[in-house]
Amino acid sequence: MFIDKATIYIKAGDGGNGCVSFRREKYVSHGGPDGGDGGKGGDVIFVCDDGKNTLLDFKYRRKFAAPNGENGMSKKFFGKSGEDLIIPVPRGTVLRDPESGLVIHDMSDGLPFTAAKGGKGGWGNVHFATPTRQAPRFAKSGLPGGERNITLELKMLADVGLVGFPNVGKSTLLSEVSAARPKIANYHFTTLSPNLGVVTVYDKSFVMADIPGLIEGASEGLGLGHDFLRHIDRCRLILHVFDISASERPDPLDDILKINSELYKYSPELASRPQILVGNKTDLGYSDHDLERIKEYAARQGWQLFLISGIIAEGVPELMKAACDLLGTLPPIARYEEEFVETEEKTGFGVEVVKENGVYCVKGEWLIRLCNDVNFDDYESLQYFQRVLRDRGVIQALEDAGIQEGETVDIYGIEFDFMY
Repeated sequence: MFIDKATIYIKAGDGGNGCVSFRREKYVSHGGPDGGDGGKGGDVIFVCDDGKNTLLDFKYRRKFAAPNGENGMSKKFFGKSGEDLIIPVPRGTVLRDPESGLVIHDMSDGLPFTAAKGGKGGWGNVHFATPTRQAPRFAKSGLPGGERNITLELKMLADVGLVGFPNVGKSTLLSEVSAARPKIANYHFTTLSPNLGVVTVYDKSFVMADIPGLIEGASEGLGLGHDFLRHIDRCRLILHVFDISASERPDPLDDILKINSELYKYSPELASRPQILVGNKTDLGYSDHDLERIKEYAARQGWQLFLISGIIAEGVPELMKAACDLLGTLPPIARYEEEFVETEEKTGFGVEVVKENGVYCVKGEWLIRLCNDVNFDDYESLQYFQRVLRDRGVIQALEDAGIQEGETVDIYGIEFDFMY
């Protein structure tokens, strides 16, 4: 089954929490804090796998989560970091933001890409010892790992793309010039998914893609062409195959114009790529009048025209040599530049106070971590919590909201009475 688009959810590992611990050994008095740091969460990394040519692995599995880092331990032992989660994808896969459609990364350079970074581990209480606070009974919690939805879109890496109406002989041509063995039969839409083949001309080689037959209206989603037009986005050269014998459609030139119109509607930039017109099925005969009209059209566009018979390989070697020579003058396969700018939400120390059922609820992303870091059973830790609330404007925000002494405050499940 050929799958070339999928949307998945990825989650990097959370960092492990720091440890609250004290050294206790015989004959060692006042050993002091020895809580270790938490381990880092695992990253989510995409890598290219040249053995894959489809996104079938993502048809039924849509959620990928890296392991969390382990918590710190006593004796200053660090927690174990979570292992990175490696996700192999076919070369040429484009990672996009599902909401905006912008390109996050193009997996055509063969290099690993970290799509979500694991959270840092929290500090153990050994970091908080000072001359005046020699027995800290609190530590920092680990940071959460990154998470996001991401769309995978496979765009094949081919130098040459075969386009044309159904049943004009594209698959026959590919099977003749490469080791690819696409399904070939005398009916429309024999090819239901793109096929790739490596063509060798003397000491040079290039990759050719056979795209399922386009029809009029393909750019608007009709037929199979709309689903697979993306696979010729990168092609440097287009071989436009048409039926010169007019065995099924009465006007070969009209066929050429309609396919080019669909390419233009899909992407004007794609339609502007160099083309070679390939009139196939010469063994069935053709009209000299049709040929003259096509020659005039090719001359106006500055394109080469070749007449071949794919079934008996007549004219095919000359066509492949011309394609190879033309590729030598064209720029390399296009690589998509990153468009999506990662915007880490930086809320600073802003807070929002909402009164609900007589309770003043305080919200702010940074407060979640603060609550996780505080040991409310420890007097020094509680003092730290109160000091942070005052220094970072939470108390002032509550007063501005009209809170009175004795009323209840809720900070992400932590409730207390407000006192001046």
